[in-house]
Amino acid sequence: MTSTRLQLHGMSCAACATAVERIIGNITGVTACQVNFALAQATVTYNTQITTLQQIQERVAAAGFQAVIAATTSRERHSHAEQQQLIRKLIVGSIVSIVLIVGGLPSMAGIIIPWIPASLHHPWVQLILATPVQFWCGQIFFRKGWQAIKRRSADMNTLVALGTGVAYLYSLFATLLPGVLAAQSIQVAVYYETAVVVITLILLGRLLESRAKGQTADAIHKLMGLQAKTATVIRAGQAQAIPIEQVVVGDIVLVRPGEKIPVDGEIMAGQSTVDESMVTGESMPVRKQIGDEVIGATLNKTGQFQFQATKVGQDTVLAQIVELVQAAQNSKAPIQQLADRVTAWFVPTVMAIALFTFILWWQFTGNLTLALINMVGVLIIACPCALGLATPTSIMVGTGKGAQNGILIKDAESLELAHKVQTIVLDKTGTITQGKPTVTNYITAPNFNNCTELEFLALVAAIEQCSEHPLAEAVVHYAQSQEIKIPLPEVTNFEAIAGMGVQGYVEGQLIQIGTERWLASLGIETRSLQPRQQQWEAEAKTTAMIAINSQLAGLIGITDAIKPTSVVAVRALRRLGLEVVMLTGDNHQTAEAIAAQVGINRIFAQVRPDEKAQIIQALQQEHPSRRQKTKLVAMVGDGINDAPALAQADVGIAIGTGTDVAIAASDLTLISGDLQGIVTAIQLSKATMHNIRQNLFFAYIYNVLGIPIAAGILYPVWGWLLNPMIAGAAMAFSSVSVVTNALRLRNFQPHSKLLG
Repeated sequence: MTSTRLQLHGMSCAACATAVERIIGNITGVTACQVNFALAQATVTYNTQITTLQQIQERVAAAGFQAVIAATTSRERHSHAEQQQLIRKLIVGSIVSIVLIVGGLPSMAGIIIPWIPASLHHPWVQLILATPVQFWCGQIFFRKGWQAIKRRSADMNTLVALGTGVAYLYSLFATLLPGVLAAQSIQVAVYYETAVVVITLILLGRLLESRAKGQTADAIHKLMGLQAKTATVIRAGQAQAIPIEQVVVGDIVLVRPGEKIPVDGEIMAGQSTVDESMVTGESMPVRKQIGDEVIGATLNKTGQFQFQATKVGQDTVLAQIVELVQAAQNSKAPIQQLADRVTAWFVPTVMAIALFTFILWWQFTGNLTLALINMVGVLIIACPCALGLATPTSIMVGTGKGAQNGILIKDAESLELAHKVQTIVLDKTGTITQGKPTVTNYITAPNFNNCTELEFLALVAAIEQCSEHPLAEAVVHYAQSQEIKIPLPEVTNFEAIAGMGVQGYVEGQLIQIGTERWLASLGIETRSLQPRQQQWEAEAKTTAMIAINSQLAGLIGITDAIKPTSVVAVRALRRLGLEVVMLTGDNHQTAEAIAAQVGINRIFAQVRPDEKAQIIQALQQEHPSRRQKTKLVAMVGDGINDAPALAQADVGIAIGTGTDVAIAASDLTLISGDLQGIVTAIQLSKATMHNIRQNLFFAYIYNVLGIPIAAGILYPVWGWLLNPMIAGAAMAFSSVSVVTNALRLRNFQPHSKLLG
């Protein structure tokens, strides 16, 4: 992002808007909604607020999340309008269905019922009543069925349109030309009530489906409802409340006890405890102090603090959660793709069976009416509406439950694969451990006397300040605690050697900091400090040797505390039957000490970043099962150097407290960074897939049992035929069964016994 200043002061509103529009045109990926937002803001506040390109871009970013909310709200309004339309059509269809069924009771019972007018059973009356239902209430089936035919395919709408259309057209023919049928010795009968009742029942199923889908989106609604509406920012020394959309990166925000934190940032003053359960799923409040990060939409509990905004609008954690949940709910799992392929073959097959049923009955009985009724029954009961709901409803509920438990699921395929994983690889730093290493030991080499210890530490800190590695940050913090003068000396020709160390020139001296193996490979003598190094590493500490001008100068010992829940999580993963592997760039001795503490038996140590993906690939080729060509491997990491391995793994799991690159490369994200979230994700995956299989059973069982009955297989034995109205009710009940079963996932709770 450039920092070129755009002077707007003194310009007219129109000129200002034009200038802003020109600049925003250079910002890629900006929606029309965002551009309009930025232009409106620029026009109103051109002489005081927006004075740099950076501020304009920040305002555009702030508008991004509002655009997401607006788009979601728009979709919800559209869905609500569709539901209202379905309700109106259902009411009309229900009234007509009742009238036609009541009107047909005397004929079906073979008796005269005084309170039922005979006119209700007259074909022309039934035609007038049925036509609006057929072509207005049932319009959606005919429109979508015709669209499928134009694509040279067939779907569930095709079956409904054919079934009700044939019943209606045959009845219309019998109404207009009854003599033609009578001349052929065919009983003159109409089946308007069949077409009307079937359409009404299917509309009822669609309405229940629509409402169920609305319920599965509860997670997104709850997430978006978490966002604060205003923020208290300190500008020109004064605290002022402003809409959250006007907060920009760099603003100092004041948060009082009981208030929601408006955006993401870093605490600059004060301390408090923050309830992050609504975003991370963790029930216990988290202690926050200066330097700690806070997440927008979480709740401040006790203290008052000020923080600097670091992420606003669409860049905040909350906005990314909403975006990921929406993307996952709109994606398709492999099992859904299989169901789609089955449907593509199923519908033409059913149409062929229906045609064969019609021909067979007509040939053997000579009764056109009977043949027609059986054909319509086959078309109606075979309609695989429930099949189209079996997977999407479960995926929507499952991903929503994941978000509520602090697990972001990128797509449906990741959710499906999670419970099939055989090996899980855990990065050490920031994953098993806290990721906040601290210096515990520091000594100089016996023969080193080039400078004092504080001068030496200043040189080391100057080099490490140029590195982004967590261990480097620990060294800098340690130097500051020893009252090293700030600013540190200037560094030239700095270089980071992946997996080895760093080097650079400070005050004309070459400073090299890294592994013993690296320094030894450079010809530097390291034996004098090896005993102390081995002692510290046996205590699970990471060591770094220091050389000045190619002479061994000192040794630093750094420890990174293990997360309190890592031991419990590893034990639970092993109970699930997974092989747990630790992967680290640290030395073997330290890696073995950490692995022993958490219960991991297999480790890969001293692994360079470029080697991590290769190790994942090698694990995938190990001892594949008979049913799979490769072993399914999951990788859990938090750093930039983990991104290739996360992408290579069958399921990449990023720690949400890690880098954006790692999160982008992963399939699942644990917002809280707690490894117990992996166990929950696997359990959720297993529960979701079990739910989908149940749904597929409910979707198919009615078809498998109903099609032969509708075709008349029971007629020779018991003389029983399936009325198309009953077929329509069974098909609608199939959809209701699937939706109801999918909604049971909302009650999902992780099994606490595994984590006990």
